[in-house]
Amino acid sequence: MPWPKPCVADILLGMTAPGRPALDGIRVLDLATIVFGPYAAQLLADYGADVIKIESPHGDPVRQVGPALEPDMAALYLGMNRNKRSVVLDLKQQAGREALLTLVDTADVLIHSMRPQKMAALGLDPDTVRARNPRLVYADLYGFGEGGAYAGRPAYDDIIQGLSGAADMMARQSGEPRYLPTTFGDKVSSLFAAQAILAALFQRERTGRGQRVEVPMFETVTAFNLVEHFFGRQLADAATPEAERPGAGYWRALDAWRRPFATLDGYVCLLPYSDDHWRRLADAGYAEFALDPRFATLASRTVHINALYERLGSIIAAQSTGYWLELCDRIEIPAARVNSLDELEADPHLADVGMFVDIDDGAHRYRFPRSPVRMADSSVPPAVPPRLGADTEEVLREAGVAPDVLATVLGVGGVRNRDTDQPAPDVQPGY
Repeated sequence: MPWPKPCVADILLGMTAPGRPALDGIRVLDLATIVFGPYAAQLLADYGADVIKIESPHGDPVRQVGPALEPDMAALYLGMNRNKRSVVLDLKQQAGREALLTLVDTADVLIHSMRPQKMAALGLDPDTVRARNPRLVYADLYGFGEGGAYAGRPAYDDIIQGLSGAADMMARQSGEPRYLPTTFGDKVSSLFAAQAILAALFQRERTGRGQRVEVPMFETVTAFNLVEHFFGRQLADAATPEAERPGAGYWRALDAWRRPFATLDGYVCLLPYSDDHWRRLADAGYAEFALDPRFATLASRTVHINALYERLGSIIAAQSTGYWLELCDRIEIPAARVNSLDELEADPHLADVGMFVDIDDGAHRYRFPRSPVRMADSSVPPAVPPRLGADTEEVLREAGVAPDVLATVLGVGGVRNRDTDQPAPDVQPGY
């Protein structure tokens, strides 16, 4: 049965599917900042978890990164904190730690991106916290796994891209080490973190016990990169001398010609991949691809990928983008135009599936890409990320925080609510 074409009103009202959200009733404490942890927590929020973002009185630094319609609500923050509630706690204060531990009693998941030493100094190490709530899934999201030479070191996306081979991939293709122009390590690691947390919650349904989950960025991105790029290093037969073993790196992906091909009037993404694709291209007037033995099979094309792509590029350059899109559509070879980032909102496919949603929260109108995942029996409408500390009192009262602790937290924390308009603090962001 095809998915119904979405109606924006239905998306906003949460009426696109019957039933409760998939993670309804699951409470997540998000103590993370920047990208890695907050994006993982947002993925869980998109499935219906009650995600409570725990922030210092200064807030997550990314609240200050990018254009903004109001203080503390900058673009980078908006991109990874939807469908959450914000609680301000000063964890350097006893009352803040007591309030957090009361929240731990009500939680299913705790996510943090602090170094283990800092969590231990705050009395929030996994043994202490899980002794209080044995059903808790305690997720460590940091740069390097415990027990390794780099354990405890700070890490940002640039550091991980350099260590994990991502910058070397760019060097092999372009001639110099460069970072991928996206927060690649953070977002890849976020996907693994959300997956691991969901698996731990599923196991808890069977055993009744939570567990500690470690998702270190360096190990995660290394494993991700080496899915195809470990390549010759996988051939670890003891009879093969080390000097004769092929090196790492998937040739096709690293070839300098692996890029959008220039046409007479622009660029086109075009990928004949299977033997059948190349036969169709040959039959469409490019017989040389059938006659050259270097291009006869997938294995031989992989060995001679540079020559293949170079020749294909010179042929593509002789015709317009429209010519190649029409031809490839007719002979069923994958091809597409190149969208700029600014053109994505106008892409006809993304428009048809309702990928972008405008939300007016009474103060401002924001535009969001919805979750790309659609579930037949679960729907969570996108909501504007919370203002700093907007939900502190509500959440702490729900959790049963003692009145004296609550009064201290509200007094010390400098909580801001939705109606305040104070200038943003002078915070130096990590991104």
